[in-house]
Amino acid sequence: MFSQEKFSGRLKQLRKERKLTLVEFSQILGVSKQTPCRWENGERQPSFEMLAKVAEFYGVSTDYLLGVSDIRK
Repeated sequence: MFSQEKFSGRLKQLRKERKLTLVEFSQILGVSKQTPCRWENGERQPSFEMLAKVAEFYGVSTDYLLGVSDIRK
């Protein structure tokens, strides 16, 4: 089952592992700088297309990002 809390935490953890700022991450995704901030704060959720893009960028599964699985790949 999807967990907003796990998604937000994992997204932030993956970004910090890559040593990216929110601004850098937003530029990579081609979105406003507020967008990933809102995801990490649990205020918003990405579209399916953006979720897939984030998962591909970090090399993890969408299930991992969503908190459905603890296995990254």
